[in-house]
Amino acid sequence: MTRVRLTVAYDGTRFAGWQLQAPGMGRTVQGCLEEALARLCGEAARVHGAGRTDAGVHAVAQVAHVDVPEARAGLPWQRALNALLPDDVSVVDAAVVPPDFHARFDASGKIYQYTLWTRPGSILPWRRPYVWDVGRFSPLDVAAMDACAALFAGYHDFAAFQNAGSSVKTSTRLVHGVSRLPQANSDEMVWRFHAEGFLKQMVRNLMGALVEVGRGKAAPEDIRSVLTLGQRRHAPRTAPAGGLCLMAVEYGNAGRGHKRHLGQN
Repeated sequence: MTRVRLTVAYDGTRFAGWQLQAPGMGRTVQGCLEEALARLCGEAARVHGAGRTDAGVHAVAQVAHVDVPEARAGLPWQRALNALLPDDVSVVDAAVVPPDFHARFDASGKIYQYTLWTRPGSILPWRRPYVWDVGRFSPLDVAAMDACAALFAGYHDFAAFQNAGSSVKTSTRLVHGVSRLPQANSDEMVWRFHAEGFLKQMVRNLMGALVEVGRGKAAPEDIRSVLTLGQRRHAPRTAPAGGLCLMAVEYGNAGRGHKRHLGQN
């Protein structure tokens, strides 16, 4: 078998997430890829993703790997897959990699972006699936949001920002930074989340906390207390899925054993 690394972009609006679901539970990105690969390989092929994005979450550069028969190794995988995939999934890169490469366990970091729509009163209809409309909360206290975002950097136990349904061994994660990007569009505010890895719906929960602070419903000190207490019931609401996009998966010096221990998602 030959191992192929895929970089995949998708519009998550009509997907029940990345991961395969039980029959009748909705289409998934993994399912679409595996259906196309089965046609190209002449047999079932299991795709392993770097992480599991939720229903409605988008990706610019999700990473996955798949083992394909040696006899098919020379196929132009990017072009061949894109000819079979639906129009809301695209393989943006495909390359043969060493047989021990693992899209999930070898990942050393991930970058997500979350987009808020901040114009009061109206939203452009075609932007609705890709933003959280917080215009009714405007103006947001951006300085308070920046101060709150700074609290998340470093090693912390993010148990309060993890939703149920995860099998990770520890809820401690290293967050490299949470920052607000320069605004190219006055109607939108984009936040960047960079960490070694994230817990289930962690980014959406952090974003929910930032908006709560921006609205004046909580102070940065309140969110610090939530982080310290480590109980989800004290944390603000989960931000909607549509505003979230996986921008990059990083591969560096992190060892596979370390990632297996974390139960990395």
